[in-house]
Amino acid sequence: MLTVSRLGAENIPSQPAERLPRQTVGVRRMRNLIPASERFGFSRAEAAAYVGFGVTLFDAMVADGRMPKPKRVNSRKVWSRLALEEAFAELPEDGPAGQIQESADEWDAVA
Repeated sequence: MLTVSRLGAENIPSQPAERLPRQTVGVRRMRNLIPASERFGFSRAEAAAYVGFGVTLFDAMVADGRMPKPKRVNSRKVWSRLALEEAFAELPEDGPAGQIQESADEWDAVA
């Protein structure tokens, strides 16, 4: 483990380097300070974690339309928290013995 004394700061008590206070707050650290329920947008990995999936499954669900596509902000892709919540609510519920329940929507029978 890297300690402060190995970094050449002999006047600071030896403690794990990752526990030192940060002088600046970067964007990534700032995102961690805001609870997910209060944020509007998520990165790909954050969006997958928010709905409880791994990134690979999340990518597949975006590709087949079960999860929303991201919004483009310059070169970044950002997923809307509200769109994720709506898409998650639309996923089918698991019925007895692992059977997926049929939709009660009468239009599904026509299609």
